[in-house]
Amino acid sequence: MANQMKKVDQYSVQQLLAPGDGNGSKTIKDKFTNVLGKRAPQFMTSLINVVNSNYDLKQCDSGSVIASALVAAALDLPINQNLGYMYIVPYKHRATPQMGYKGYIQLAQRSGQYKHLNAIPVYADEFKSWNPLTEEIDYQPNFHDRDAKDQPVGYLGYMELLNGFSKTVFWTRQQIDDHRKQFSKMSKGDKPKGVWADHFDAMALKTVLRNLLTKWGPMTVDIQTASDAEDGLYDHLDEERKDVTPQENQPSANALISSAVDSQKEKKAGEISDNSSKEQEELFEHGTIKPKEADK
Repeated sequence: MANQMKKVDQYSVQQLLAPGDGNGSKTIKDKFTNVLGKRAPQFMTSLINVVNSNYDLKQCDSGSVIASALVAAALDLPINQNLGYMYIVPYKHRATPQMGYKGYIQLAQRSGQYKHLNAIPVYADEFKSWNPLTEEIDYQPNFHDRDAKDQPVGYLGYMELLNGFSKTVFWTRQQIDDHRKQFSKMSKGDKPKGVWADHFDAMALKTVLRNLLTKWGPMTVDIQTASDAEDGLYDHLDEERKDVTPQENQPSANALISSAVDSQKEKKAGEISDNSSKEQEELFEHGTIKPKEADK
């Protein structure tokens, strides 16, 4: 596997995704095609544009960029950095996938279990108090255009499921910043860097939504995958890991059920045959039937 990664890293992302079968690109393009189908070419073009527009991302090893993009592909999220669904972030010459708050909202919507889901910034002239135990917040919206220097004092998240369960969370700006310093690999330190520097409010809303969905919401496969990816638990180029897509020759659920039913039928028929033979043997022993009768 190390040799494979080394070989991949010898080429740029654009070379790996270029037409033709050279540079081992066919295998990589096949992975995107297996996940995205007909949308794969458009996604790969978007990936090339993202890399070409970011100097630091160009300096990252191509294997980590491809792996990060495959995470986004598996979650069916666009990687256009301006859309805010999924970011591919450079860090020490390696790329890593990072969810945006819109990405978490998208994954939650797909589950079909949410009636309401939202996260908003809260400003000083809107916020009075917050009780974390009863989740009661004294919040009076004061919506108007604000100056760039007018920073939120906190971030509020709310969800309600179709079954009636609801949850409200509130993080102060200081709590968000402390979380960034502790958990963000790309933006540790007192001053935000990278995505946190360019889109602090968006990343703060993402943090609140992630906490809300992973701690209190239904844990779907997509949300678990997104959360694991942000924790660095991903590597879709590692053949020893389970592929994110089913194999074409893998039996379907119906085929497995049909096979199981047939197996049960054969087993039952064998049991009936065995029971019939036993009964005949017992009748022979008691002289109830003669051999000629049994042959009929």
